[in-house]
Amino acid sequence: MTDPNNEPPTKDVENTYISPANDPKNMQEVTQYVQSLLQNMQDKFQTMSDQIINRIDEMGTRVDELERNITDLMTQAGIENEK
Repeated sequence: MTDPNNEPPTKDVENTYISPANDPKNMQEVTQYVQSLLQNMQDKFQTMSDQIINRIDEMGTRVDELERNITDLMTQAGIENEK
């Protein structure tokens, strides 16, 4: 049995194919689209990277505050800081 999806390409299909060299306007549009897409992806990546870095900085600040508070509590309780 022959699978209709495995038929060889016909001349009609070959005749409708336009090579990129014959259609520079279309190729230029594709290039611009891809460049725009890549720029948008880069912008989103940069935004997410900045957000992550800011959150890490905030977390570092909170850890420092927590460390100071624990040290203060230990001092108030009369326990010496052993590091």
